[in-house]
Amino acid sequence: MHVVQDGPRQAPPLLLIHGSGVAGISWQAMIPALAARHHVIRVDLPGCGHSPPADSYEVTDQARRLADLLDDLGISSATVVGHSSGGYAATALAERRPDLVGRIVLISTGPSVDALLPQPAVLRVLLAPPFGPLLWPRRSDAMIRKGISATAARPVEISDAAVAELRRTTYRTFRRIIRANTAYLRQQAVPERLAGLGIPLLVVFGGADPRWDPQSARSYTAVPGSRIEMLPGVGHVPLWEAPDATAALVLEAAGGPTAVR
Repeated sequence: MHVVQDGPRQAPPLLLIHGSGVAGISWQAMIPALAARHHVIRVDLPGCGHSPPADSYEVTDQARRLADLLDDLGISSATVVGHSSGGYAATALAERRPDLVGRIVLISTGPSVDALLPQPAVLRVLLAPPFGPLLWPRRSDAMIRKGISATAARPVEISDAAVAELRRTTYRTFRRIIRANTAYLRQQAVPERLAGLGIPLLVVFGGADPRWDPQSARSYTAVPGSRIEMLPGVGHVPLWEAPDATAALVLEAAGGPTAVR
């Protein structure tokens, strides 16, 4: 996997995992605040950004790759932050190697399949047959920006560099990633997976998320000691819509009490 590291290497580590079809650059607006206090590790998951495609996009395989990365970097425990479906990889990492996960922060991570809302029209056209396979390779920069903006409740500024990164993911890879994430979620809801792990959890949700029912965030109360923060007037991408507020919540969570196992 392509990896970018920011901040002092001796500082407490933060692992940032992006959502489906995007890349590590999606965290860019939060990096200055996070890297001032942490060793920040951003990945491009396989098939996204600068990382080549993989044979498997199963969430458990993503977790294995992330565990191998932390082992290779010599990191024994990190605060793991996942945006959207990146939260499934974070959860699977905690299931596979709880020793590596000191805290978890889930941002806009749908807890169960029944929490998914009817998707914005532009996404339905871009992402699903019959038009998706035809339009995806021909996406203009404006179309990519429109697709991201459709998931936001506030105006967002998407850099040329971010657009270029998003363009690297092929339609076939994206569909395989979506299928793998859906299978993971259908197998067991995220709160149920985390409930017995004893790892401190912060859930951040936009109060105007158009992809996942914001009220579904309350299902995470099934995780003992969990904390839920709603961002009013924010949609599915707090990383772009409210980066300062989101970074502040991540920093607060990362500095909180560690798990007692």
